Amino acid sequence: MTNGRVAVFAPSPLLTVTVEDLDGTPDVHVHAGGQGVWQSRMIESLGVEVVLCSALGGETGQVLRHLIGVELRVREVAARNGAYVHDRRDGNRDQVIRMPADVLSRHELDDLYELTLVEALGAGVAVLSGPAEEDEPVPDSVYERLAKDLGAHGCRVVVDLSGDRLAAALAGGPHVVKVSHEELVSDGLAKSDSLPDLVAGCREVATCGASAVVVSRAAEATLALVEDRLYLVESPALSPVDTRGGGDSMTAGLAAGLAQGLSLEESLRLGAAAGALNVTRHGLGSGSGDVVREMVDRVVLTPWEEAA
Repeated sequence: MTNGRVAVFAPSPLLTVTVEDLDGTPDVHVHAGGQGVWQSRMIESLGVEVVLCSALGGETGQVLRHLIGVELRVREVAARNGAYVHDRRDGNRDQVIRMPADVLSRHELDDLYELTLVEALGAGVAVLSGPAEEDEPVPDSVYERLAKDLGAHGCRVVVDLSGDRLAAALAGGPHVVKVSHEELVSDGLAKSDSLPDLVAGCREVATCGASAVVVSRAAEATLALVEDRLYLVESPALSPVDTRGGGDSMTAGLAAGLAQGLSLEESLRLGAAAGALNVTRHGLGSGSGDVVREMVDRVVLTPWEEAA
């Protein structure tokens, strides 16, 4: 198996500061965060080259450059990257402060779009990730344009978005769509979180031309529509430490599998294993690629007809 390459579009990574308790004293952790950063880390852990395409600006951007930890293609901008401070000393995640990301200027956006096109077309597989839900550094239309332009030139586009960003990306015709069951319902693509309604939602999403639609369902089996065949995906049961980031790691595994030449079903297994491992760790998008590969054979894909 030869290793490929994945380009991840992450328009505005976050600076994250988390305070935890260490034997009764504050323990401060400073990291780069945001969906695209977490996905990139897991892709690299799986042995696949990854390049993160981002805009960095302000003091937060200067710090992020040194923390991201994967190959970067950066547009230096005047717009500041967002940041948050979370206090977890009592076991809960309490937000102390949140600074939103600034909006990119027209020229900054054009340059970021251009460098993403170059990297993604060279890689052959691209992940389109969003900034934090409350941030709007780029217009939603960027996701439609990227999905359309990259797909038209043979790049397989994986999207992990919600709301208006997802709607825009679907209009561009991505190759793989990853979404949670809550997002499918809240976006009006499924009537409820019952399996029959989620199946109908999968088929609705697939009308955009996607070859695979993957719906994560928290602790329940993932639902996947792969080239018009439905599966329930049972991941290995592991004790969770932090359930955040499991979906991002699943997306990373899907993209990494495609880059390595795996089939959609094999990529789905890799994604499910990556997601299962990530919830056992404090760090989002973290985990050993060797352990993920060990878990792959423990992922069970059951055809819908048999499950029903």
